Amino acid sequence: MVRRIGSVSSDARPTGRDALLTTASAALDAGDSVLLTGEPGIGRSTALTALAALTAERTGGLVLRCAPAEAERQLPLLGLIDLLSGVPDAAFATLSLRERALLRVALHRPCAQEEARGRPYGEAYDDVLTLRVALLKTLTALCGHAPVLLVLDDAQWLDRPSAEALEFVARRAGGLPLTAIAAWRVTYGPPEAGSGNAEALCPAPVLPLAVPPMTGREVAALLAAQDGPAWPRPVQARLHAASGGNPYAALELSRALAEESRTTGRDPAGGPLPIPAALRALLLARLAPLTPQARRTLLAASAAARPTVALLRRAGRDTAPADVREAVRLGVVEPSQAGSVRFTQPLLARVLYEKAAPAARRRVHAALAEAADDPVERAHHLASLSPGWDARTAAALTAAATAARRRGAPATAARLGRLAADRTPSGDAAADAERRLTAAEDAVAAGDYALARGIAHEVLAESARPADRVRAWIVLVDSSGQAMAEVADVFPRALEDARDDPELLARLHYRLSWRAWLVEGSAAAALTHAARAAVLALRAADRRTELLALTQQAALEFYLGRPGAERTLTRALAAPQDPRVLFDHNGPVFLKHRRHLLHDRLDDARTELRALVYTVRYRGSAESLCQCLSGLAQVEILRGRCEAALGLAHQALRVTEQAGLSQGPAWYAVALAEAAGGAADRALAAADLARRHSEDDDDQLFLPRALHAEGHVRLLRGESAAAVHALQRVRLLETGQGQGDPAVRRWQSDLAEALVATGRADEAAELLAETRAQAARLGRQGLLAVLDRAAALVTEARGDPAAAAALLDATATRLAALPYRLEEARTRLVLGQVQARRGAMAPARAALTEAARLFTRAGAHPWLTLTTDALDQFPAPAAPAGLDTLSPTEHRVALLVAQGASNREIAAHLTISVKTVEAALTRAYRKLSARSRVALARAVLAHDGTP
Repeated sequence: MVRRIGSVSSDARPTGRDALLTTASAALDAGDSVLLTGEPGIGRSTALTALAALTAERTGGLVLRCAPAEAERQLPLLGLIDLLSGVPDAAFATLSLRERALLRVALHRPCAQEEARGRPYGEAYDDVLTLRVALLKTLTALCGHAPVLLVLDDAQWLDRPSAEALEFVARRAGGLPLTAIAAWRVTYGPPEAGSGNAEALCPAPVLPLAVPPMTGREVAALLAAQDGPAWPRPVQARLHAASGGNPYAALELSRALAEESRTTGRDPAGGPLPIPAALRALLLARLAPLTPQARRTLLAASAAARPTVALLRRAGRDTAPADVREAVRLGVVEPSQAGSVRFTQPLLARVLYEKAAPAARRRVHAALAEAADDPVERAHHLASLSPGWDARTAAALTAAATAARRRGAPATAARLGRLAADRTPSGDAAADAERRLTAAEDAVAAGDYALARGIAHEVLAESARPADRVRAWIVLVDSSGQAMAEVADVFPRALEDARDDPELLARLHYRLSWRAWLVEGSAAAALTHAARAAVLALRAADRRTELLALTQQAALEFYLGRPGAERTLTRALAAPQDPRVLFDHNGPVFLKHRRHLLHDRLDDARTELRALVYTVRYRGSAESLCQCLSGLAQVEILRGRCEAALGLAHQALRVTEQAGLSQGPAWYAVALAEAAGGAADRALAAADLARRHSEDDDDQLFLPRALHAEGHVRLLRGESAAAVHALQRVRLLETGQGQGDPAVRRWQSDLAEALVATGRADEAAELLAETRAQAARLGRQGLLAVLDRAAALVTEARGDPAAAAALLDATATRLAALPYRLEEARTRLVLGQVQARRGAMAPARAALTEAARLFTRAGAHPWLTLTTDALDQFPAPAAPAGLDTLSPTEHRVALLVAQGASNREIAAHLTISVKTVEAALTRAYRKLSARSRVALARAVLAHDGTP
């Protein structure tokens, strides 16, 4: 047989498509067909070719391929001609004379003399049924020798006769080793007549897979594999954002940017990206199906800074709701429940606006200026109506920006400041740079990093003053968030501009400290830079930078276990204070809550963070609010208030997404909160996102935390080997960074428990001894108690379960005296499990019942499920009179009441309504003649054998 795979070899895996190929390969191995869908340029054909090659390599089967083109769609049976072009005539031997003649004629192959007599050449297309049966028989015969894979690239362009013949085969392919991979281009606009059904072309079952946009890292790898320039990370990030993760768009934009930079010498990191003609034509084609009315509405949306349906209606677009619905249906605008209007591809708004006539743009800006209820939006449109420099207007806008900043509205201040800079006369370069840089710094505070970076690049392109340039470099660093690896090339240039100015050097060394920790993973190197920054800032009388540097120095000293950490933090908390630092997540008050955690003062930590959250909501940055909410969520988990922790963690994630911040830290908080009080599956998905975002950002500070969350969740799910794998990576990273205080990141007990569960008790004992020595030296009592829980499991594994149970009982008592309710409950759970394994069933039941009570009060649903599953393994004693009359739901509700749960907590755990709980309780009271929750609890506990 002839194998036809295509032009891509089996080892040519497309960049960034491993997950897609893995999923699709698994489906093909199971006998399913695969349908790859996506927009133009997303990489359907590339993925299809690689998948076909990989499948052929694994199965050794026959691959038949066709790749029709739009221009050839009207040529009948061309798809079948291409598909069977590699099939020899011998494959037709099983066909009847008539069938063979029809198929040869359809495929434009010469007929034998007897075939030509049996069927005149010109009548081949008349007998449609015979032709389709011939195709089915041919493919059946091929399947008798080896599995057959049909590869249909750009299947939407198949000619109708070929498509109908393949649909005929697909409906009758049951039981044959016949599968298909089809690539189908998503259509923008109403379906064309006879466009067909993608899934109908493939033998069932069919797995539809949308080819996803590439991530930032995947686009960077794609660009690096090309012959073009090696773009720095900020440029890669711009190309990813502008392309929307579409690889074709990213490559086209990169080539156009390289050509523009070569011919004009313009800095590729600043200014609008050039859109090449081919890409512009593709984008305009996506807009072509819009009605003229919808196009005018979307032109208004493209001109608005934050378009909404309500704003468009006020601007005279009365049909805006219907027009936006049409745009959503055509794939031009994303669906939104909040009424916002956001283009699916970032460049669509730009090409639509640039395509419009100048008069149409002016009319749109005039209408939006009249309709806008935001003064900044109104000013933007008025400025567009009357471009030009005006010193008085610039001064008025600057004053308005200052007022907005004082009111705690940095986003408004940034936009007003930018307008002021645009109105500043060209002869006043110093004022122009100052207004732009202040606007950029406001944009950083507001989390509008794209605006901040754009302004910073403008200043770098125009200003030669060292102070201006260093401020601009710092804006680029600060707007990178956790992804400081993206701005590695900024620091040498910034240090060169700073020369020997202590104030500028202090600001840079402070940020170099963060880079050393985030990117290089070296806390010792970070400490050196932080201490240097504090000294330089003191010399320059820059109190703000001094406070930030002292806070960073103290945080690093705590992490490294240095004895001077308390003194350094005291210096950072001393007067005079700068309000901008005091209420920042990198300031001393935020670090103060972490010091409380080290000393087991959870209520004090919560008080500090709640006050910070309240203030930061009105006066701080989006990143500070996210960090404060995440920190508060983690404190609430430790305190055993899991429902509150869930709400706070998801708030942090919403703030992160709205502000465009690095998402690793927020997903980490969500993972911990879901593991404590949500669902283990959601927790694992969140931990995976936290890890991937941290890896994408090269964030060595949060990557070990994300891995700890993954290991913790896998331990909860009973996946001990996977937990060890993740937590050993945490150990390697934290040891490499120099962690000296184990209470700063408390992963050690989870790793020890996972090691014991995988039969590596001696390795766990070694880890515990090392950690215990550090914790004892620093007086970390809460951590020492948690370590004892893992130590008890080591003791049990070494053959002394009685001693393990005694240690666990003592540990639970110690934790009851500390504020760690969830850790106390976990210890009771482990105690119950150890007692059950040693055959002490009554103490085991008592420990598990107490654990269930604690988990119920904490709202720790995943842990409660684990505990109740363990309780369900105990044989039920004979029920007292009346208890056996309870229904399963009534019995479950009564058991949770006995464990101290409220009606709302019971409803959440059983996934029923509070009214259902109340009704079940009423029936249980009646059946058991109980008049109170206490009496009901006594009846249930007596049934369970609990004293």
